[in-house]
Amino acid sequence: MKITCQKADLLKGVNIVSKAVPTRTTMAILECILIDASSGEIKLTANDMEIGIETIVNGNILERGIIALDAKIFSEIVRKLPDNEVTIETDSSFKTFITCEKAKFNIIGKSGEDFSYIPVIPRNQPIIISQLTLRDIVRQTIFSVADNENNKLMTGELFEIKDNKLKVVALDGHRVSIRNIELKNQANDVKVVVPKKTLNEIVKIVDGGIDDEVNIFVTDNHIIFEFDQTTVVSRIIEGEYFKIEQMLSADYETKVKVNKREFFECIDRATLLVKEGDKKPIIVNVTDGSMALSINSFIGSMDEEIDITKEGKDLMIGFNPKFVIDALKVIDDEEINIYMLNAKSPCFIKDDNGSFIYIVLPVNFNNPGAN
Repeated sequence: MKITCQKADLLKGVNIVSKAVPTRTTMAILECILIDASSGEIKLTANDMEIGIETIVNGNILERGIIALDAKIFSEIVRKLPDNEVTIETDSSFKTFITCEKAKFNIIGKSGEDFSYIPVIPRNQPIIISQLTLRDIVRQTIFSVADNENNKLMTGELFEIKDNKLKVVALDGHRVSIRNIELKNQANDVKVVVPKKTLNEIVKIVDGGIDDEVNIFVTDNHIIFEFDQTTVVSRIIEGEYFKIEQMLSADYETKVKVNKREFFECIDRATLLVKEGDKKPIIVNVTDGSMALSINSFIGSMDEEIDITKEGKDLMIGFNPKFVIDALKVIDDEEINIYMLNAKSPCFIKDDNGSFIYIVLPVNFNNPGAN
């Protein structure tokens, strides 16, 4: 095999596929990046058996062939090469020569035939969304995915399409994040749980705007994301996702409209008094025209009031401040509506047209006004 390409193009391709190289594996071949120049285009591939990524690199094929190179060594070499044309050449014993200007590397590769290729999966009707939208809906929900493996379904996000609307749901037992978007193109109804790792890696790669599209294909076992010259294939998490419909009750007795930035900054100040791991709640006391927030920890206490518009009853309720801050960070609206039923029922932060819904469960606290 002999190929040439620009260092910038090669480095971009290596950075993309490296996200599917496993950190620990018993299969040495999976620690490699596959360079496949056997069929008229230069394709880089990495695969950790859960997620596989392949991308096409612009360049010239002088001699067709295929080689698997240790991902860590290869990516470090490429990163430190001069910004010029790179030549990669292999011989029959898998010796690989990487040349750029006066820099010449000689490393031993492995047979590309032994590589675990990404499975060939039939494509059905694609789900089409913009790259910007995909990044946004993941950014605005992924923080609610559970980190522990106690319940596998909680380690992924639900992607559900019904009546040409896409709903993305993440939950961890203490909160729920939901994004709803209308699809521009016709799509079949589908319900699939995508691993957090897959979504995290995709949003690092996808860098296009509102006019750049992602085609998503779903099968019984896999989900495929195609964009630009890159394909990401991931296993899905099997099982029936949690029924959240009963949580989405419209009942509330207190509605608060508040400036999002003021609310966020107030809670953010309060967390200065909470050490990592402390479970001190922030107490929210809603009365006519104002919302008083207070926190009392081993370090000290803080009290602050912010102006609000209130409908319904007065209410005192406690929250884990981190869960509220996580939601507020990703809401782009200037003002938000908060809906509450009582001190023991979930709180809803949502917009009028339902494009986002954040549900935060309250926490118990000692009411200083109680007898």
